Amino acid sequence: MRFLSTAVGIASVLGQLAGASPVSDISERSLRLEAFIAKEGLLSYQNILKAIGNTGSNAPGTAAGLFIASPSLVNPDYFFTWTRDSALTIQGLIEIFLTANNFLGIDYQPLKGHIQDYISSQAILQNVTNPSGGLSDGAGLGEPKFEVNLNPYTGAWGRPQRDGPALRAIAMLTYMQHLIKKGEKSVASDLVWPVVANDLAYVAQYWNSTGFDLWEEVDGSSFFTSAAQHRAMVEASTVAKALGKPFETYDAIAPQILCFLQTYWNGKNIVSNINTNNGRTGIDLNSVLTSIHMFDPEAGCDDATFQPCSSKALANHKVYVDSFRSIYTANAGRGKGQPANVGRYPEDVYQGGNPWYLATLAAAEQLYDALYVWRKQGSLTVTEISLPFFRDFSDTIKPGTYRANSATYQSLTRAVGNYADGFTSLVQESTPRNGSLAEQYTRDTGAPISAGDLTWSYAAFLSAVQRRASIVPGSWGAGRANTVPATCKAVTVRGTYAVAKPPFPFSSTKCIPAKRVPVTFWLTASTYWGQNVFMTGNTTALGNWNTTAGYALSSALYTEANQLWVASVEELKPGETIEYRFYKVEPDRSITWESTKKRVYTVPTGCPMSPQLTATW
Repeated sequence: MRFLSTAVGIASVLGQLAGASPVSDISERSLRLEAFIAKEGLLSYQNILKAIGNTGSNAPGTAAGLFIASPSLVNPDYFFTWTRDSALTIQGLIEIFLTANNFLGIDYQPLKGHIQDYISSQAILQNVTNPSGGLSDGAGLGEPKFEVNLNPYTGAWGRPQRDGPALRAIAMLTYMQHLIKKGEKSVASDLVWPVVANDLAYVAQYWNSTGFDLWEEVDGSSFFTSAAQHRAMVEASTVAKALGKPFETYDAIAPQILCFLQTYWNGKNIVSNINTNNGRTGIDLNSVLTSIHMFDPEAGCDDATFQPCSSKALANHKVYVDSFRSIYTANAGRGKGQPANVGRYPEDVYQGGNPWYLATLAAAEQLYDALYVWRKQGSLTVTEISLPFFRDFSDTIKPGTYRANSATYQSLTRAVGNYADGFTSLVQESTPRNGSLAEQYTRDTGAPISAGDLTWSYAAFLSAVQRRASIVPGSWGAGRANTVPATCKAVTVRGTYAVAKPPFPFSSTKCIPAKRVPVTFWLTASTYWGQNVFMTGNTTALGNWNTTAGYALSSALYTEANQLWVASVEELKPGETIEYRFYKVEPDRSITWESTKKRVYTVPTGCPMSPQLTATW
């Protein structure tokens, strides 16, 4: 896209693309925002493509179809592929592809290959044994992240995380519905269904089990996870019926998850994590992300599914945003009805506890979603629950329904539109001149901090500005699946899992060579309780033969029948020849070396490799 030379020209182009802006008055500030959106929107799309394996310049050594979270290798090291982040990112790209929009000059045509590469890569990952388990009982599907070469990540982590399979299923189901509409039912049924069926089986079996939240810190029940699981079951039923597949399990479980979802509401706001004792209030970005990612433009302002314009979601939005007003220096002087920088949750201390780009964008996006629905239905309703939200914009507003031709409707939607754009403007103020979106920006100066070029930040920007332009996803059936049972039942179904072949050939055979090669070591060694296994060798990554700095192997997969220890050593260089040995550390800290002489291995070079070594002691 050729950017126009004046802000007025850009605003005109965006107006033609989007229809009416949520802000009716044209000010110098709003024109600057239009120009920023035009530039940053296209840049965000380009940076997402840079994060895709095989062809992405920011993802050297990454397998085709995988998204890296960030090219950052240190403080923090995000050069991995996360199931959740990848699913949310590909969902956004699928929506761009299906709406066939060239918003901001985006070329959506190449996305078909990336979407199919993603599905094929996930078929491979489903069968990768990892610290969460394997495929036989589905447990391994709850593993949150993997090495970029399709190997397991074997370090300590918050696992399992049960949102990943549901989100991955949602993305594939969305694409499958497109295939069905295009007359490619056999492709959906024969090729993609075997992959998605594993994730759906996982949801049906484990939805009522606790796990770690999307911030990988709290082990309990997560609002975001439950909502994603509900949506996955609803869409699974629709697709299964279209393909002539069994659907009864999905129809039986979806209402029960929806019933459970209601328990996160405390009367004033959503408590994002329950069934846990973590000392937090439960006010969390988790809840706002739920509303925007479960947005169904045909569901109206439904409270049961916490749609963005629902009374509960709006009341929660106010509580969430207000919780950050007094804790960030950057929010000084920002009172009610004014946008504020927001982060994950008020108690956050990670990297100093700062605003996140994707959080402030999510606060904007929920409001853009709400504005879209109000315009679509020609009215908005204020209830006793949502009254505190609307009182930020009108001290005299009372509960009731206000039609589009009323002064009250016009005043409120104008105020909410300005409020939404205010959040986007805060992101603009904290975005450096090169347009790079990090994970966070500091709570005082707004300078970028933590992982740079965070793929999720770019995906969040694209999603928010599309909703601002009234570009919305298709319906997932929320309005037909919002009846809450009178009594909640913990209905689960034990899943059947099978290895699914990658359904599509990878679209490109070229790749960008890796700068580091994660090598997975599998060791079969009999040990007793309290005894641990390490390895060391002639490289810094292995401790340079220093047993106090050796690399620990994990016993997460160890059983009496399968005495397996595993480690993924990440910091090995392509072509590097290493020498190494295993040793056991006794409970009294004494060392027992394996009798085998030094083992020797040369790290492979070239395109994405999945080196795995097996050994027996």
